[in-house]
Amino acid sequence: MGALGHYLEAEGIATTGISLVREHTEVIRPPRALWVPFMFGRPFGVPGDASFQRRVLLQTLALLEVTTVPLLEDFPDEAPGSAQDDEPALACPVSFMRPAESGLPGAVQREIADLGPWHARSRSGHSSANPGSNASGLLPAEIARFLLASIDDLAVRIYREDLDRVTALRLACHDLKAYYLDAVLHQPGAGSARAAEQWFWDETAAGEMLLKLRDACTRSSDAALQRFGAKGIVPMRVTIRNRTENR
Repeated sequence: MGALGHYLEAEGIATTGISLVREHTEVIRPPRALWVPFMFGRPFGVPGDASFQRRVLLQTLALLEVTTVPLLEDFPDEAPGSAQDDEPALACPVSFMRPAESGLPGAVQREIADLGPWHARSRSGHSSANPGSNASGLLPAEIARFLLASIDDLAVRIYREDLDRVTALRLACHDLKAYYLDAVLHQPGAGSARAAEQWFWDETAAGEMLLKLRDACTRSSDAALQRFGAKGIVPMRVTIRNRTENR
């Protein structure tokens, strides 16, 4: 839709839109866009919260008054939770113990193996060629090795020659998170998507790994990696919560 905006503007029709992936919007550079730090699939926030959704819609439409383009504006607030999101924390039947002697790499690989049967269940009935489920082209274990190596050395060899480093990291992070969330949401007693996401960031070694990757990227001297680390790895609500808890 961002690319379509360029064609409409060329015909004299002003356009505006909502972005859920800021990095994509920075590349496409649509005439006007409002980036929102919400979960995928919820561009206006949680279902049923009409007043909050109206705020998002009005701020998006207000961008039409701006004539100096392209413009990418950030929505200032996280979306409130819904009643479903307030369910008890996800009770995962897989126990992720992290023996100290194996370190983070071993813990991540064990998690990936333990979740394998549940992920296979999540994929049953879906085409294995679904590009959204494996955009990087790597197996989960390969993704983990690449991301762990990147934490230690952001100049590590990229797994695909057609990708720049930020895109390679972005696809790998997306695929790993999708693997975990698809798997856990197909376990007995699975809760809401928000509960699954909180479980990923608070209780898994993979979540710990991505937090370390964020820190490595934000310390980089490369401006693109800094931006990716700041907004492309960890959801804003997780970053804000961590900062609040660590005060």
